[in-house]
Amino acid sequence: MIKLLEKLPPTDCPKFLHRVVDGVCGRDPPRLRDYGNTWTLTEWMELLDSLSAFFRLAVGKKCSDEEVQESLVDLSGEHRTSILTCLKGRGEEIRQALVERTNAVSSSQLQDFDWQIKLALSSDKISSLQMALLSLNLDVKQNGVVKPVSLELNREELQTLINSLEAANKVVLQLK
Repeated sequence: MIKLLEKLPPTDCPKFLHRVVDGVCGRDPPRLRDYGNTWTLTEWMELLDSLSAFFRLAVGKKCSDEEVQESLVDLSGEHRTSILTCLKGRGEEIRQALVERTNAVSSSQLQDFDWQIKLALSSDKISSLQMALLSLNLDVKQNGVVKPVSLELNREELQTLINSLEAANKVVLQLK
């Protein structure tokens, strides 16, 4: 629905696009009352959603100028140029907003950890057990307060934890 942008004169387009990026970055987005004569409420919502999604996607996927131009082939040249100029000028700001948004998913941060391997030789139920257990102590900072978290994991549970942490690390590396 980015095609709706063509209802706006090319001279007003850069200002509008920068306001949309402001909204993506957590500041004041453009207001319908400033553009109410140009779009209906439904068109307004569709345009804002599609432009915001486009900016997030283009920056998140690190699209080249050619890729951006190809995805905007339906727009007039002036509007396409305005979007590309805005994207070039504010791309780093959008990327930073995306990183902050991702970081806001969880307010917890690992501050410190300690681990021990224990070998359980027997239990009250089984006379010969010989099972390795990992005792993992985490200091997690949540909302400025450090909370201790203790886990005791067998081999399978430890492998599941390692796989989850590796997957999370891959996501973090892709965001950089």
